Amino acid sequence: MKAIPPMKAAYFRVFFLILLVLCITSCRKINPIENTLKNQAFAKNEREETEVYFFISTANISKSIISKSQIAQQKSSDVIVQELSKRIEVQENQLLDQIAKMATSKLIVITEINATHKRDLYNLIDASNKDFNNIYLNAMTEAICDQIELFENISRETNDKQILELVLRFLPEQYKLLRETERIKKQNE
Repeated sequence: MKAIPPMKAAYFRVFFLILLVLCITSCRKINPIENTLKNQAFAKNEREETEVYFFISTANISKSIISKSQIAQQKSSDVIVQELSKRIEVQENQLLDQIAKMATSKLIVITEINATHKRDLYNLIDASNKDFNNIYLNAMTEAICDQIELFENISRETNDKQILELVLRFLPEQYKLLRETERIKKQNE
């Protein structure tokens, strides 16, 4: 058997080590196309974050308005306030349904982030009969104004056709409810 000269063996070992190192490092590298796709899949832009905020905030305000309106229907002695609260509840349920459907189609999970409206609910529940209507009407005015502000902000910040159609459908109704709430509030003063 013929032996390999020591010099050739050393070159062969170095060449083999270099080849091994190159193979290992190339296997560890992430494919640049794969890396780009991963970043795009998990990246959110400002518009998407604004839309998520809109869905969650609108749903939370709607839930709050619905709860307050249900209390008003049970507790108010004024028939006009009861009728207004029924109309508000129906309108807000329709809005909440639309928001939930759109959020689901966009894979957005709506959770109740802030529970500040619960304090308002307790104030309504604890209100005396003579103060109840004023407390309810003030709370409705504030909540509907907040909802109108959300609609106006999202209409300026998004180009999403579905959201804009939703705003065009519900914003005039919200203004109508706000005017009626303020009118009844002035009559009760």
